[in-house]
Amino acid sequence: MSEAGATLTIRHDLARSRFTAYVDGGLAVLDYKLGNGTIDLHHTEVPPSAREHGVAGRLAEAALAYARGRGLRVIATCPFVHGYLKKHPEHVDLVAGTQP
Repeated sequence: MSEAGATLTIRHDLARSRFTAYVDGGLAVLDYKLGNGTIDLHHTEVPPSAREHGVAGRLAEAALAYARGRGLRVIATCPFVHGYLKKHPEHVDLVAGTQP
């Protein structure tokens, strides 16, 4: 699999509260829970064969764009998303409380 480029399609599964992408090896997901003005990004999973190709980052970007578009504050209980936010300070304004 190449780097997650334009061919990766991220879908928002609103009914299941998650962002998904079909990749080599299966389905990649970022699960979330909505709260009172917040979105808790709590679990990211990418099939082993598709890891290290930017898939999880693309899922995180989709979730952060969703949060920004709806004025939601982000809670990052998922370790991947927590680390992603530390590496991408352009999203710090979305973070609720003292995170990351």
